[in-house]
Amino acid sequence: MYKIKINHQVYDFKTLRNLMAKASPARSGDYLAGLGAADNLERVAAQWALADVPLKQFLNEALVPYEQDEITRLIVDGHDLAAFAAISHLTVGDFRNWLLSKHAATETLTAIAPGLTPEMVAAVSKIMRIQDLILVAKKCRVITRFRNTIGLENRLSTRLQPNHPTDNPAGVAASLLDGLLYGCGDAVIGINPASDNLEATLRLLHMLDDVIKRYRIPTQSCVLTHVTTTLKAIERGAPVDLVFQSIAGTQKANDSFGINLNLLNEAHLAALELGRGSLLENGTLGDNCMYFETGQGSALSANAHQGLDQQTCEARAYAVARKFKPFLVNTVVGFIGPEYLYDGKQIIRAGLEDHFCGKLLGLPMGCDVCYTNHAEADQDDMDMLLTQLAVAGGTFIMGVPGADDVMLNYQSTSFHDALYLRQVLRLRPAPEFEQWLQQHGIFNADNQLQQQPDVPVLFKSSLQNLSE
Repeated sequence: MYKIKINHQVYDFKTLRNLMAKASPARSGDYLAGLGAADNLERVAAQWALADVPLKQFLNEALVPYEQDEITRLIVDGHDLAAFAAISHLTVGDFRNWLLSKHAATETLTAIAPGLTPEMVAAVSKIMRIQDLILVAKKCRVITRFRNTIGLENRLSTRLQPNHPTDNPAGVAASLLDGLLYGCGDAVIGINPASDNLEATLRLLHMLDDVIKRYRIPTQSCVLTHVTTTLKAIERGAPVDLVFQSIAGTQKANDSFGINLNLLNEAHLAALELGRGSLLENGTLGDNCMYFETGQGSALSANAHQGLDQQTCEARAYAVARKFKPFLVNTVVGFIGPEYLYDGKQIIRAGLEDHFCGKLLGLPMGCDVCYTNHAEADQDDMDMLLTQLAVAGGTFIMGVPGADDVMLNYQSTSFHDALYLRQVLRLRPAPEFEQWLQQHGIFNADNQLQQQPDVPVLFKSSLQNLSE
C-alpha cells in the first residue's frame, strides 16, 4: 500500500500497479479503461509517491502475476542483477536525478540497460518533463547492423514505405523510386501488404530483393506480414531480410495477435539461418534481423491490458523486443486513434515516452509520427514531435509519399520531412547508404539533395522493369 498526505488529504494507492496508472500523464486510453487519475491533484500525489518507491520494489512486486504471464517471466528470469547493482540503491526519484546528471554518460547507460526492467523505466518516465525525456534519450546510443549500420551519432534513418491499396507492383515501384530519389530507405524498405496472402507476400519479397540487388542498394527489405506468413515464405525459399511482427506487453495481448515467445524465437532462428545480413560485396556486416512494431493502446484495444496503464503496458512490449536483438523497433504512436491518445499533446508525450523507455532498455527506437483523421491533431503537432524525436536521437522515422498512407489511411511523415531534419539538425543517413546516395548523384558531398538532379544512371531502366 502506498500512501501520501498533501494539504491534509491522504491519497491511498493500494498496489504498485494502481500507483503507476494514477501517476501516468493524462491520456484517453487510461480513462477508457477506468485507470486514470481522478484529477491533477491525485496525479501529482501519485507521482510524488512513485518518486519514493525503491527501484528494487519492481523486482518484488510483479504488476502482472508471474504465473499467469510469460512476459513477466521473461522480465524476471532475464534480469541482470550485476548490471542493476550500480543503481540498485536508488528510488524512482533518485533514478531520475541520476539519469539527468553527468554520471549517466552514454557508456554507463549502455552498461546498466540489461539491469533495467520495463516497469522501472516506465515509472521514471512518469515523473519526467519532456525536456528530461529528450536529454536522457539523446545520451543513449543503440547501434544495430544488417546490410548497413543504424543508430550512429548524428545519423537519422528512414523507413521507405511504398504501400499500395492493392499491392500493385507498378504502384509500389513508383513510390519506391520516388523515395529513393529523396534519399529515403536506409532503415528498411518496408511494405504493409494489403492482405496476409502468402502469394502476394512472395511477389513483393522477390520484387524488393530484385531492386536491392539490381541497384546494389545497401539496405534491407521487409514485408510487414504476420510472422507465420513470413515463416511460410522462408520455407518456400523467399528472400526474407527482416522478420516483422507487431508485439504487445502482456501474454494475453500477444495471444490476440496470434503469437508467443516460442513462435518469435522460431522466426528469429529461421532468419539467422538465412544469413542475409551482409554487404552486397559479400562482406559480413550484421545479424540483427527482426523488426518489431508497438503502440500505446494495443493491449487495451484487445481487452488484454491486465489492469495496466497503457504506457506501462507499452514498455513491457520492449522486453519482448529486447530478447531478440532487433534491427528496428517502431512505436506507431498515433495510429490506433483518439480513444487511446486523444489529441496532439497526448500523442507528442506518448511518442517521447516510448522513445525514452525503449532507448534506456537498449533498443533501436524509431517512431511513426502519425495520427488518424478523427484525432484532435494536425500536421503542426506532428512537426513538433518529429523535431523533438530527432533532437532526442531517434533512430528512424517513416517516409511515406505525401505523408498520406493510401493503404492504411492515416497521416504520417513524408520524404521531405527527413530532408528537413537532416538539413536543420545536420543529420546524415546510415554511412553505407550515404555513400550510395553520393555515388549515384542523389545527394551531393554535403549530403544535400541535388537541386537539379538528373535521373541517375542506375534508374534509367523503366518502372516496368522495376515492377517485373
